[in-house]
Amino acid sequence: MARSILPLGCLAASSLLCSAGFAFQASAVNVAASVTPQFKLEASAGAVRVPQALLRVDSSLVLIPAHVTTAEGTSVMNLTKENFQLFEEGVEQKITHFTRDDAPISIGLLLDTSGSMENKMRKSSEAAARFIKTANADDEFFLVEFNERPKLTVPFTPDSDLIFRRIAHTRPFGRTSLLDAIHLAMVQMKNAHNLRKAIVILSDGGDNRSRFTSSEVKNDMLESDVQLYAMGVFDQDDLHKHPIEEQNGPVLLDQLAEQTGGRLFTVGDLNELESISTRISNELRNEYLLGYSPTNDSRDGKYRRVKLKLNAPDMPNLRTNYRHGYYAPEQ
Repeated sequence: MARSILPLGCLAASSLLCSAGFAFQASAVNVAASVTPQFKLEASAGAVRVPQALLRVDSSLVLIPAHVTTAEGTSVMNLTKENFQLFEEGVEQKITHFTRDDAPISIGLLLDTSGSMENKMRKSSEAAARFIKTANADDEFFLVEFNERPKLTVPFTPDSDLIFRRIAHTRPFGRTSLLDAIHLAMVQMKNAHNLRKAIVILSDGGDNRSRFTSSEVKNDMLESDVQLYAMGVFDQDDLHKHPIEEQNGPVLLDQLAEQTGGRLFTVGDLNELESISTRISNELRNEYLLGYSPTNDSRDGKYRRVKLKLNAPDMPNLRTNYRHGYYAPEQ
């Protein structure tokens, strides 16, 4: 299976070099290429073959997004490269790229419209509206609504008002196809124009309808460069009364969020939804980007674990969220 690879951004005709732009991407990223022109003319049937270029990938770069906060949850954005250490499979890596830019984001908003959301729909819609109103000019969004099945109701658009108008007309019914919705969102992310990508889920429980399994969705997320955030409006007091797949919903979302460098926010009070949506937006826009060329240059397609350490003695008790690994490119 091919892993998630960052497309080469440019090829200069004169030097045949590609300059890699920095983006929030945790999978292996191709940054160098050589081009061999091939010229062949054919006169048969009046056809002429134009020169073609064969692309050969020569090296890779790994980019890890990281969000740092105080114990109270306030973003910390005054750290330098020297405050970070990166390890891959226990081996320290040299950090060669370090940025703190608020780059544009491609965001998939996944809204639970199942029947159990009926009494939570108004507050959920307000939270979603608060989130999309924080958009930057170059951000883009799509909307997936899910109940009995997931549906892409608004494809990628920079018009956040279009998303809001659609949300305002949702009518909850049926069961919950959360895993299928995440899978659909991952497919849609292939059309993203920005290199930073995130999925934001707003749901009140686990899955009781999907065709895709949790293992399949986990693998999809691990092979991608997409961060996952979730606002979980769980009925904690009654959760034990639900089927096991619904009880596992919070655990699954927490695992996916942690592995991708995102976070699950458990909502105890519906009035907290709007403030939590603002926190998620702030986290997405206040991240560091650390890049390195792995000392292990094997192109074996294996998953490699990454560990990030902070060295900031003047600021104790800092917390970090970051992507915990990536798949190496294959031959």
